[in-house]
Amino acid sequence: MNSRERVRKAINHQETDRIPLDLGSTLVTGIQASTYAKLRQALGLKDKLVSIADPFQMLGEVDMEVIGKLGIDTIGLWLPTNFFGFRNENWKPWKLFDGTKVMVPEKFTTKRDDEGNIYLYPKGDMSVPPCAKMPQDGYYFDLLVRQETFDERNLNPEDWVNQQYSIFSEETLKYLEKKADELYKNTDLSIVGEFIDASFGDISMVPGPAIKNPKGIRDPVRWITAHIEYPDYIKGIFELQCEIALKNLKLSYEAVGNKIDVIMVSGTDFGTQNAPFISPDMYREFYKPFHKRINDWIHKNTPWKTFYHSCGSIALFLDDFVEVGVDILNPVQTSAKDMDPKILKERYGDKFVFWGGGVDTQRTLPFGTPEEVRREVNERCQVFGKGGGFVFNTVHNIQSKVPIENLVAMFQTIREFKF
Repeated sequence: MNSRERVRKAINHQETDRIPLDLGSTLVTGIQASTYAKLRQALGLKDKLVSIADPFQMLGEVDMEVIGKLGIDTIGLWLPTNFFGFRNENWKPWKLFDGTKVMVPEKFTTKRDDEGNIYLYPKGDMSVPPCAKMPQDGYYFDLLVRQETFDERNLNPEDWVNQQYSIFSEETLKYLEKKADELYKNTDLSIVGEFIDASFGDISMVPGPAIKNPKGIRDPVRWITAHIEYPDYIKGIFELQCEIALKNLKLSYEAVGNKIDVIMVSGTDFGTQNAPFISPDMYREFYKPFHKRINDWIHKNTPWKTFYHSCGSIALFLDDFVEVGVDILNPVQTSAKDMDPKILKERYGDKFVFWGGGVDTQRTLPFGTPEEVRREVNERCQVFGKGGGFVFNTVHNIQSKVPIENLVAMFQTIREFKF
């Protein structure tokens, strides 16, 4: 059984020869660049500068050497333009605060202030205010709010959406077609597509990190309260966004067809550590109709499985997620309230594929012992893996300063696991 076959069986709730493994196929299943560099060393691979796949979270690009060495079963088909609006191309060297040397795109344009903080600019344009800040000795960027004063009487959903989303260009579609063909023919990996257009209300997109002069409500706090203050504005944004997303889904399918198995539809976080961000009633009013429209189109027109990422305590939304047709749940934050692995598997094991939840990245992986990591990985594989419907990944991205011996223990345990 090769990787593509393994993942396809798992996402159709069938048992496989071993539990499939993901590292780096999406923006939320990756690994921080300095940790990735140390992992390559621990695997005995030749030294080379790590390329930054995602400059927002400073994720390292997981290369084919590591994929082969660890037996990773997935690979991502990402859009050519990154989170800050420039292409990952024409690489140049850069250095992280911890001294790790990496490669960043040509338009990764930064400026350092007197306190050592690093500022990044949308589309690499230093003529406009910066959109993100990496604090002195930090490991990734925080988004900066650049909201202008707005007149609530003239809030226009079109202004917000037209800055943020557009119909895919011919250049983008040709890139996706060529890349999908290359990955499909030259590897036996399961391909995971990136599609952020349907990530309604994604708080990381609200500040407009790729926009030079964002219009409308761009402060995350004001965005949340706008659901109550300006409900027609939020619904108007989602309606226009949905129209663009449906058109781009059609174009994407024409470009890549059945070569991809999974599409990441949403990265919107609906939960905090202890409770939801919004009430279930608010989800049903604002989000549920659009999630259903997107998933219905995908399920009617493609064989793709829909991948939804939502951190935190989201148990109150899971029945609604079933109703709108969510196939894959990520990151399965088992440390959050009401997210017990056994209960999730018992109640929803035949409804969702659990893609994540393999080990806690808040406590066990960064602060536990290798033995504690092995124990938790074994427990999670035992619970989530029965009957299929599980792709191993950590709870969200692997962060900086994770002990390498813990990472090695994690990967060894996955490879050795048997029911």
